[in-house]
Amino acid sequence: MRLRTTALLTTTLTAVALVPLVTTAATAAPSAPSKYADDFDGDGYRDYASDESSDGNKGGSVRVTFGTATGPGTRSQVVDQDSPGVPGADERGDSWAEGPRVAADFDRDGYGDLAVSAVGEKVGRNRGQGAVTVLWGSPTGLSGGTTVPNKAPGAQKSFGGSLATGDFTGDGRPDIAATNGGAVHVYKGGISRTGVGSSVQRLAKRGLTPDDLIAGKVTKDSATDLVVVGQVIQDWKEVGDAWFVKGGRTLKPGATRHLGPYADSADGVIADFDKNGYGDIAIGNYSDSKHKGAVTVWRGGRNGPGAATRITQGTSGVAGAPEKGDRFGGSVSAGDTNRDGYQDLAIGVGDEDIDRKSNAGGVHVLRGGAGGLKGTGSKWFARDSAGVPGALSESGRFGSTVRLRDSDRDGYADLYVDASSDPVRLPGSASGIKGRGASWVDYGIVGGILQ
Repeated sequence: MRLRTTALLTTTLTAVALVPLVTTAATAAPSAPSKYADDFDGDGYRDYASDESSDGNKGGSVRVTFGTATGPGTRSQVVDQDSPGVPGADERGDSWAEGPRVAADFDRDGYGDLAVSAVGEKVGRNRGQGAVTVLWGSPTGLSGGTTVPNKAPGAQKSFGGSLATGDFTGDGRPDIAATNGGAVHVYKGGISRTGVGSSVQRLAKRGLTPDDLIAGKVTKDSATDLVVVGQVIQDWKEVGDAWFVKGGRTLKPGATRHLGPYADSADGVIADFDKNGYGDIAIGNYSDSKHKGAVTVWRGGRNGPGAATRITQGTSGVAGAPEKGDRFGGSVSAGDTNRDGYQDLAIGVGDEDIDRKSNAGGVHVLRGGAGGLKGTGSKWFARDSAGVPGALSESGRFGSTVRLRDSDRDGYADLYVDASSDPVRLPGSASGIKGRGASWVDYGIVGGILQ
């Protein structure tokens, strides 16, 4: 039976020029590292970095929408490879900034910086070699960039196909991890405008082709941990594996968790859903069981992740039923939606059929608690949920991307939902996410919220 939401509304720079900037009070570099990794102009508000497709550039660009006290503002800038100080040139097919984007205050000057990739970049004779660039924050936003050196150049390696950032060594400095062919390279500290330090650790696991990187604190030490998600071939079939790598002065390979039938990508996040001090790894695999989809929650512990649970639309308390093509878990995001101290999980089901509208889409929000994530008490939202703007439509794909962020700094994470048209923001509250008070957001905003 297809899901009917009406029965489920429970408490539930030549160059692409910068868009003219309003003069800000930020005229000198702050004296301390940025509070928010994605505060690119140092004004104390988180910003939004989305890929920008326009006729003005050929190879791709990034649009930064600057944040305000109430969320995304009206001030923005567009940067591409023809912008002043940015390495390379705007060339067709580069796919610059169209893929992964990660933020950190790499030089610790008080402005968040943005690392972007260009998986289609041709270098010399090597087509599709790829490239990674760090764009530097400043009082007026992103300005100039530095190339991350490729330690294993080669054609069709798509260097930077996935990126992650964190203090992987525990030395207090942000590092970058990037996929490069069949391996992952971790660039340790020393990332500044004058260059990237020479200390690079290569991570590779026999038989595993890395597709996605997830960074976060799984153990209680000072180092950020890394999870490499990719595909292996078993019995002539592609299956997914998640490989845990423990952070430290030297990153140490750890346990592997099978994810089931797998295609080419997975969305994941690390968050403490049971508030025990250890980060849990939530990985959405939309290809599971003929694209019914599933989310694996791999629970953190002292030495890394241990036991795991599997969540589907067949999990008790979760609305609907698992059906072919739903793509449950195509997007996931974590945040505290009701300010109880537990991280909650939003799960996108972008191809869910609703009331005979194929691929209408929807979003589940599961609450964290002492026992971790459970379906009981979860909420379901779609276009026909009370208060949600827009109409239920064929191929609406509501929930194709979901992000949780406290964008107005009231302590409650809000739910941002992308769709084929008219993305929305649903506010958090003492009772969690609610449809009442939902509002439209501009295109690109949801994809510009960095995990």
